[in-house]
This record gives sequence, structure tokens and C-alpha cells, in this order.
Amino acid sequence: MVTRSPLVSVMVRAAEKAGRSLVRDFGEVEALQVSRKGPADFVSQADLKSERILREELSRARPGYGLLMEESGAIPGEADARFLVDPLDGTTNFLHGIPHWAISVAAEQKGRIVAGVIYNPVTNDLFWSEKGQGAFLNDRRLRVSGRRVMADGLFACGAPFLGRGDIPQFLRELAQVLPHCSGIRRPGAAALDLAWVAAGRFDGFWERGLAPWDVAAGIVLVQEAGGFVSEIEGGKNPLTGGSILAANTSLHLPLGTALRQAREADAAAG
Repeated sequence: MVTRSPLVSVMVRAAEKAGRSLVRDFGEVEALQVSRKGPADFVSQADLKSERILREELSRARPGYGLLMEESGAIPGEADARFLVDPLDGTTNFLHGIPHWAISVAAEQKGRIVAGVIYNPVTNDLFWSEKGQGAFLNDRRLRVSGRRVMADGLFACGAPFLGRGDIPQFLRELAQVLPHCSGIRRPGAAALDLAWVAAGRFDGFWERGLAPWDVAAGIVLVQEAGGFVSEIEGGKNPLTGGSILAANTSLHLPLGTALRQAREADAAAG
């Protein structure tokens, strides 16, 4: 049995409690009251309830911590620490009855992500990690995949949708990567995609336009599983840099090179 630190235990308990609420609503997904936040960006009552549970549980256990939450925004705390929370990553999947969604909670101390929890309560997959302690799926230690060449790689990505993102740029990126890999998937939940990179299910993942709460827990998971995380253009701040590229150490460079070639080809054409 792997021993979790008190901090990770707090995050796990909060995620599991919110998960129980979400699973009940997921079983009645057709009856949910749903409002529109923007084009193709739905917010359900389940999402808001999950965030309320997470806020209450985390604040009770760590009252000095601040919070950065998808729906509530930034809530300052007294300590130089905060939780970054996505109460329901993969909302569109959830609302369509697709069981690929998760709760994501990360802990930041002095500007550094130190722990992350990503939990899919439908499958009971609990991914968790702490800086310097490794990454785990439930009680099993995780390592990124060992594939070394692009032709063997299976990659995941996020795609633009109504009113958000640069669709032509994304299509150029696909055109650069598809001929050189064994496949590309677009599951629709960035936190889980990153967790699956940590677990070796995907060899790499990229997406643009994500928020810190989408990627914070996944960043520490991939890093602690032996992978490498950056911005797509090579910058070292994927938390707030506007894009993320995560992969094992062998495929991070060739995948990044292919993605950057898409932009260079567009610049040359222009």
C-alpha cells in the first residue's frame, strides 16, 4: 500500500466526495439543468455543485490556502499556497453521457505545483502525484511509455470548437503529425489526457488555449512519471503560457518539431 502525504490525502478526499455527487448526476444526465456559458461551452448544475463541494472540503482542511477555480475564479488565502481546481473536466463528454471526464485538483506552494490529483469516478481511476515522490494510478506506480520513434507513437490532442481556437492552425498541425505516427485521438478531457500520458497510454499530448486548472495536476503527474512538459513553441511555462506539449523524453522533441513546422509553413506561405 502506497502511503500518501497529508496534503495529497486532503486532495483525494475532496475529489472523491465531489466524484460521488457527479456520478449520481451522470446517471441522470438527461434530466440535468444546463445553461450556456458561451459557444459550445456548457456549465451544468452538476459542475457547480462539484465545485462547491471541493471548495468546502479543501478550505476546511487547509483554511490558509487560496483557491483558483474554473467557475468561481481566484479566492485569495493567507498562505503562499493555493489549490487549482477544475470541478468537471470534460463537461461536454459528461453532458452527452460519455464516461471520459474527471475532477482535477493541484496544489501550488510558492509558485510551484507540488501535487496533483485527477479522478475519474466512473472508472474509479485515481491518478495522483507529489513532487519528488512519483506518480500513481490508485496504488500502482506510473511511468511514461518507452516508445522511441514517432511511427510507433499514439498521440492525443485538443481541438478547437465553436468560437474558440485557430481551426486552420490546428488542421496544419494534424497534417504535420498524422503521416508520421500510428494515430491521433481527441478524447475531450485535457486533465485525463495528461494523466494517460503519465500512464503510458498516450505517448504525447498537445493543446492550445487551456487554463491553469486544466493542466496543473497533469503537469506534475507527467513529470513525476518521467515525462517532459513544455509549451508547444518550447517555452518552459505550460501552466500559463497558453499551450502545452507533454510526452515521453524520446518523443517530446520530434512531436514539438512537427507542431512548430506547421506554424513555420504557414509563415512561409504568408
